[in-house]
Amino acid sequence: MNDAAIRPARSDDVPAILGLIRELADYERALDEVLATEEQITEALFGESPRVHAHVAEHEGAVAGFALWFLNFSTWQGRHGIYLEDLYVRPELRGQGYGKALLSTLAALCVERGYARLEWSCLDWNEPARGFYRSMGAEPMEEWTVHRLSGDALAAAGKA
Repeated sequence: MNDAAIRPARSDDVPAILGLIRELADYERALDEVLATEEQITEALFGESPRVHAHVAEHEGAVAGFALWFLNFSTWQGRHGIYLEDLYVRPELRGQGYGKALLSTLAALCVERGYARLEWSCLDWNEPARGFYRSMGAEPMEEWTVHRLSGDALAAAGKA
């Protein structure tokens, strides 16, 4: 990974980021669920009041991977943390340190800013990712289950 550069995303990275989002969704067997557009990603990352952030890994001048994240908050710690929504590196460039460098960059941000945690979710069947995360010292939160309201259930709950 001699020529790698990890940097905050720029607006001209959005097409590459969206392409990587689609690759990740395809890998996770959910490509048909990607509805995001370049305009939406641009607004989320670079609009008037962005609440989502991204870093990219470059390889030979092209975007090789990305980490998309936002702040969360621990009431128990009384401090913010980072929630990593997506971490993805192109398959042909895996094992070269890009994922580790992206995750390390976010961990360093947490330390620098006094954040309590860096958290994310991982599919149970994605053993390569789970192994990678364990190699970085991450601990699975086995006693926690993710819950989600979306679509009709979200609309119904909003009317309750």
